[in-house]
Parts: sequence; C-alpha cells; structure tokens
Amino acid sequence: MKTIGLIGGMSWESSIEYYRIINTATQAKLGGLHSAKSVMYSVDFAEIEALQHQGHWQAAADLMIDAAQKVEKAGADFLLLCTNTMHKLADDVQAQIHIPLLHIADATADRVKAAGIAKVGLLGTRFTMEQAFYRGRLVENHGLAVLVPPMAARETVHRVIYEELCLGHVSPASRSQYIEIMNQLIQAGAEGIILGCTEIELLVQIGDVAVPLFPTTRIHAEAAVAKAIAPEV
Repeated sequence: MKTIGLIGGMSWESSIEYYRIINTATQAKLGGLHSAKSVMYSVDFAEIEALQHQGHWQAAADLMIDAAQKVEKAGADFLLLCTNTMHKLADDVQAQIHIPLLHIADATADRVKAAGIAKVGLLGTRFTMEQAFYRGRLVENHGLAVLVPPMAARETVHRVIYEELCLGHVSPASRSQYIEIMNQLIQAGAEGIILGCTEIELLVQIGDVAVPLFPTTRIHAEAAVAKAIAPEV
C-alpha cells in the first residue's frame, strides 16, 4: 500500500471528509482492520484565504510548496491538495516535488466521462468557476463542455462557501439557493453538476436535483485510495 500525502486545512471541515472517506474506502476494499497509510499537513486557512482574495498567488504558492515538500519528506508516495481552488497552483507545486500530484479535476473528469456525460455545470469558489486553471482543464484536457452560473449566482455560491460552509454553518436557506442555481444550470443544458468546492458536499447531496452530482471530495479521495492500493507495475 502506498502512502497518501495530503495538504489539508482548506478548510479543515473538508479535510475531515477526506480522511473519513479515504479510510472508509480503504477498509471497504481491503476488509478487516485495514486503514490508509497517509500523511497530512494542515495549513492555517485564514492565511490562505487572505492571500486568495488579495490576489497574492505567488505567496500562496510558496506556502503550498513548503507544505508539499514537508509531506514528501514525511514519506508520501503521491500528493493530494484537499481543495479545488488551490489547484490553481498545482503546476507550481508539482514542479517543486518529486512525487506525483493527483489532480482533482482529472479525477472528476474521469468520473463524469464514465457516466457518459459531456456537458456539466460547475459550482465552486469564484476562482474555480471563473478562471481557466479548472474550467480550462476540464475543457481542453478532457473535452467537456462546462457551464457556470451567471455573475449574481456565482457571488452567492462563493459567499456561502467562505462565510458559511468553511465555518461549519449549514443553512437550509443556502441549500435552497444552491438547488435553485443547480436547476438553472440544468435548464441551460447541464447533464450533471460538479460540486467543485470540497465544502459544498456539506450542503447539497446526490438526489437534490434530477441530474447526477459529482462530489469532488469523494471522487478525489476514492481516486487516491485506488492509486494507493493498486499493485506495482
């Protein structure tokens, strides 16, 4: 079994889910008392959030690289960034470590394509919904058509993530807003919805709308388990 490296704390609410899913999936596949071999470095999200909203991405990259190098030195065989938004810096991180980084968008795109879906809606932070590092990867690397909500709805999605979900607040009113926004994406042609922020899964669940949902935390964590227990080639 390979050792899974994780950079968590963005937010710690979703990092709990990563740890839970990884170990639950490992036990389900291997049985008995098996659990995953893992190393997690958890950052202070207040520092990261401030750099994100100030546009200081190089400083954020320096923090991610430092964390990744510590995880590598601790014995990880590959790395997960336990966040969608900070995959904006995935290439910078990968360039400074010697172990592979398992990209959340690639794992998610594989699951979307396996479901036979070509056009998806995307919810996430404003950075994830609007910038090319995530949408572009889905389109250019995987051939998916990606729809995002209009600007006012994007602001709502972003606000709820940072002001509620990252603080552990799950509001029925916000859940209703998210479901309405997802239904608007479905009306616009989305055949499925990517929950492209690791906290969104705390708010909405599979079955809340009429199309498949793709929860990136679970998808990423399960892909990590598959990689960790795969036989050596």
